Amino acid sequence: MTSPWESLQVGYFIGYAMWNYLTTPFLFTYQGVTSREGEQWTENGEVWHRLEVNFPPTIATHSAQQTFYFGDDGLLRRLDYNVDVNVGVAVAHYVGAYTEFDGIKVPTRRRVHRRNPDNSASGNWSIGVDIEGVWTV
Repeated sequence: MTSPWESLQVGYFIGYAMWNYLTTPFLFTYQGVTSREGEQWTENGEVWHRLEVNFPPTIATHSAQQTFYFGDDGLLRRLDYNVDVNVGVAVAHYVGAYTEFDGIKVPTRRRVHRRNPDNSASGNWSIGVDIEGVWTV
């Protein structure tokens, strides 16, 4: 927390993070990834289905254990994890603004909030990622 990252560390973090973001849920099919259905979660009047996923050490990711929340439409709404590279800070990571590419819906907006002990998200987000631009395939 007190030592600034060098450009190589920042590049590594952004690289694995974006790779994870753009390959989920296909990433769940990789060798060594395990999952189990968790208890349902209600937020903003919606019931979300939780999937608890464990990643092997061969996959660079924020945390080996993460919880993914899916709506009834099958789209990811949120993921929870403790950020290993940031002293285990608990976060609630929301996704939205889905855009469809060749039939695959991809979230283009991400907002990361600190997660409270009751599993709720803090009011203000600390990290935001917006994917914008012209897409061609």
